[in-house]
Amino acid sequence: MNDPVDVLIVGAGASGAAVAWSLAETRMRIVCLEQGGWMNPAEYPSAGRDWEARAYGDFSPSPNVRGRREDYPVNDDNSPIKVLNFNAVGGSTVMYTAHFPRLHPSDFRVRTLDGVAEDWPIDYATLEPFFALNDRMMGVSGLAGDPATPPHEPPMPPLPMGKSGALFGKALNSLGWHWWPSDTTVATTDYEGRARCINLGHCTPACAQGAKASTDITYWPAARRAGVEVRTHCRVREITTNEHGMAAGAVYYDADGVEQFQAAHVVVVACNGVGTPRLLLNSASGRFPNGLANSSGLVGKNLMFHPYAQVYGYLPEETDSHRAPPTCLWSHEFYETDRTRGFVRGYIFQFGRGVGPVVEAVTSEAKGILPWGREHHAKFRRLSGHRMSMAAICEDLPEEHNRVTLDPVLKDSHGIPAPRIDYTLGENSRRMLAHGEARAREILAAAGATDICVNSPIPMGGWHLLGTARMGTDPERSVVNEWGRAHDVKNLFIVDGSVFVTSGGVNPTSTIQAIALYVADQMKQRLATLFD
Repeated sequence: MNDPVDVLIVGAGASGAAVAWSLAETRMRIVCLEQGGWMNPAEYPSAGRDWEARAYGDFSPSPNVRGRREDYPVNDDNSPIKVLNFNAVGGSTVMYTAHFPRLHPSDFRVRTLDGVAEDWPIDYATLEPFFALNDRMMGVSGLAGDPATPPHEPPMPPLPMGKSGALFGKALNSLGWHWWPSDTTVATTDYEGRARCINLGHCTPACAQGAKASTDITYWPAARRAGVEVRTHCRVREITTNEHGMAAGAVYYDADGVEQFQAAHVVVVACNGVGTPRLLLNSASGRFPNGLANSSGLVGKNLMFHPYAQVYGYLPEETDSHRAPPTCLWSHEFYETDRTRGFVRGYIFQFGRGVGPVVEAVTSEAKGILPWGREHHAKFRRLSGHRMSMAAICEDLPEEHNRVTLDPVLKDSHGIPAPRIDYTLGENSRRMLAHGEARAREILAAAGATDICVNSPIPMGGWHLLGTARMGTDPERSVVNEWGRAHDVKNLFIVDGSVFVTSGGVNPTSTIQAIALYVADQMKQRLATLFD
């Protein structure tokens, strides 16, 4: 079983699935180790009436709340934004909202344009064919022609705007600000064996309908048909190296908790911006005393989250707030740098629908707008189904003090050190959040909303885990080169969000997967000289 394989992939989420599928055409022997298991859609919260309540329990986005055996704990006490992830085949794509924007061309040239952070060693044009390929594989719905984004052709029509979308559109029109239907990976037509969305609104935590794309139902079936092996409930402890300083394989604990070793000629890490530095730091050795591939000292540093400013209010008339996917429109009005705003870079607005009755009751009571006592039911009727919600997704600049290290005390169930998060909001992020909150209030006011509520930053907002093993041409200033190979270890590749140089101001999954496809393509083109 553990004879050397050609390629060993660690992690079966957004990037691991994409790189496995792409490399499969080489007919190499490829094995993927995933610490979670295959998900059963019949057991998703959206298959039952308690779907909202389960988002506070066994399907919470926080591993510290869920505590499933597949999870590992995270010490994020020293961060105002908590880490959110999901361990399973499909990874966090099982849980995400399916909002699917791409980075802008300017995001790859932040140092050149704005004098901050670093430029990427690749550009948007390099990734464009892989964005398009990924759109087809994941099944993107959207509307071509958005003047704020580069031209592209989503394979399915956009989600219906619904009542709340039309209200937001009119409000933005009155202000003269950009808006457009969102790109999402929610199927609006039957697509590649997936059923179309039926507007239940249960997209998070997970879609039992299969309308929302997750890699367990998109990339993985194709990769497995092509011969890739997925081993579930296999928790990798460390990547070992040989006497030549090359990656030799991975030590992992199998489903029975038995320590195993899988030898490999190439190792690909796809564990996200927290799991990847955790694994590299825990793979320290005599040759690599500060962690594997860490001669730069940057493994785990420059963690970027995307601080979210959530702003919502209520209309007198009912909206379709809990009967459709949670995202319908976006606005890129404030995405590019305008220094008169007091900060560099920018953010997009993501316009949502609202929430179901349980979440409405819990959050409105916490905000003090839903009283107990005689007025409770009348007030709840004016709130439930009347919400308009939006969020500013703010670009996080890379700062080395925002980092992932190994916790000296906390460990997972196999005794592997847990990640520790040290993160503070930068001044640029604070100003951007304040600007986004103020503009959101203007939009809601233009729509006629009252009882405005704000969460800024959202504490449970650490979905986007980026920057902790950055890409670059200088081995002293980066962890991997311009095509994903570690500078220090010539048969080690990283393909997840940790390679991001800057975070952009959009949800990153589309770009993460485009990078994974690009790295796989570079590997295929260089097979004869891969280790030179």
